[in-house]
Amino acid sequence: MTAHLIRGAQLVDGTRADIRLEARRITAVGSGLDAAGATVVDADGLIALPGLVDLHTHLREPGFEESETVLTGSRAAAAGGFTAVNAMANSSPVADTAGVVEQVQALGDDAGYVTVRPIGAVSQGLQGTHLSEIGAMATSRAKVRVFSDDGSCVSDPLLMRRALEYIKGFGGVLAQHAQEPRLTIGAQMNEGRLSSELGLAGWPAVAEEAIIARDVLLADHVGARLHVCHVSTAGSVEVIRWAKSRGIDVTAEVTPHHLVLTEDLIAGHDGAPGYDARYKVNPPLRSREDVDALRAALADGTIDIVATDHAPHTAEAKCCEWPAAANGMVGLESALSVVQSAVVDDGRLDWADVARVLSEAPARIGQVEGHGQRIAEGAPAEITLYDPTAVREFSVADLAGQSQNSPYLGMRLPGRVVATFHHGYPTLLAGELVDAETVAGHARAARAEATA
Repeated sequence: MTAHLIRGAQLVDGTRADIRLEARRITAVGSGLDAAGATVVDADGLIALPGLVDLHTHLREPGFEESETVLTGSRAAAAGGFTAVNAMANSSPVADTAGVVEQVQALGDDAGYVTVRPIGAVSQGLQGTHLSEIGAMATSRAKVRVFSDDGSCVSDPLLMRRALEYIKGFGGVLAQHAQEPRLTIGAQMNEGRLSSELGLAGWPAVAEEAIIARDVLLADHVGARLHVCHVSTAGSVEVIRWAKSRGIDVTAEVTPHHLVLTEDLIAGHDGAPGYDARYKVNPPLRSREDVDALRAALADGTIDIVATDHAPHTAEAKCCEWPAAANGMVGLESALSVVQSAVVDDGRLDWADVARVLSEAPARIGQVEGHGQRIAEGAPAEITLYDPTAVREFSVADLAGQSQNSPYLGMRLPGRVVATFHHGYPTLLAGELVDAETVAGHARAARAEATA
């Protein structure tokens, strides 16, 4: 493969450097590096981050290809600066067997835009009654290490305990969607004054907080690793903070949308009508007080990472009356800009912190090999170049996936991903995706180099 020399990038510590990429590795970092034999990429004014890693992505394939495929979702990820994604299990068939997770990983390898790591279902068919083929998925070619029933909470405490015990045996992690189902029957939005005014059934914060409280105690009892998906309430933050103070092995994520968007959008804003299903998501958008608590928790380390919960849906699933609309938002292409807006521009996080919460920590929690390492000689060549000074009105043209259910359409967002390098080859250059055939060819060459 062609070597690349990134010229004059700003590293997360504020220094400027050239970065040479060759044969899947960073072969040199310094000033005035020799460009001989390399394609030069001008990175003046750009920040070089380790390639972003998403621990919570919905790629929809197999079964829901009308919303997204592994290829289109991988392209969306590359456009957002991601070099690895963890694909949730709610496909059809469900990713609850070795065969399905191996299929998803193979599709990701063939596409070549990012490393695709499948997440295995905890229970058969996401039904919450019997454990899935956890051991078979863990020992498969996909080497699954994260297990989750995703949008379905593992609500049975006995099944949750057994799953934690099983996964502990090989050092895996159970990622829980914390939602007590009996407290959220028919729920349409955050429970509170606004839900009463709008006449929509409420999703109470305690439905999330009670499951987290139960599960951190179960994880402590078993001695297993627990990861809490898309934390959305101030009370959840306090439960997780308490658990960490006790030394319980729990990590947590927050989505970009829960860092910036509030329930008030459902009532309409800036002259726009209310009940816009782009804002319908699970867990729901919460109050301004919850958003403030989540930002503070990300800044102080109580919440470990940002994960997109990228959830593509067809126009038909979203362009309908609110109660019938599907939950979920696409978020890969906008994640870095939203994080900048929420916690960087106000000084809560610096770019080293961004590298930690969007690359280093998610790679560590998800055990995604070859990702999340600081930019240094000898490290894997997984790099994102980002222009923090750009400002754009986010539009459909910014979406590289198959679905357009973004809550940010029409909003002014800071920053833009300019280039993404995966295994040392570009998947995005000058803000434009590299064509699929070229990327697939680079991926084949990289695999050949790795096995030579």
